[in-house]
Amino acid sequence: MANHKSAAKRARQTIKRTERNRFYRTRIKNITRAVREAVKANDREAALEALKVANKSIHSFVSRGVLKKETASRKVSRLAKAVNALDKAE
Repeated sequence: MANHKSAAKRARQTIKRTERNRFYRTRIKNITRAVREAVKANDREAALEALKVANKSIHSFVSRGVLKKETASRKVSRLAKAVNALDKAE
């Protein structure tokens, strides 16, 4: 347990941030899963729509400080690569 007032505040802030980041990490997983499932089902339209949502959402998490810019770019890039592979398969 914290011995100083400032340490107690830091502990409270950490708990709050951990809870908030857990929510965003779960959202990221669900968003990417939607894209991957659409790709797996060979549904190009659904994959493109899910990719659009993923791109916007993941980059908005960067501005909130949940993800680093490079991490977000890498995730979106890999999803886009999977969606673009559908075009080549057809």
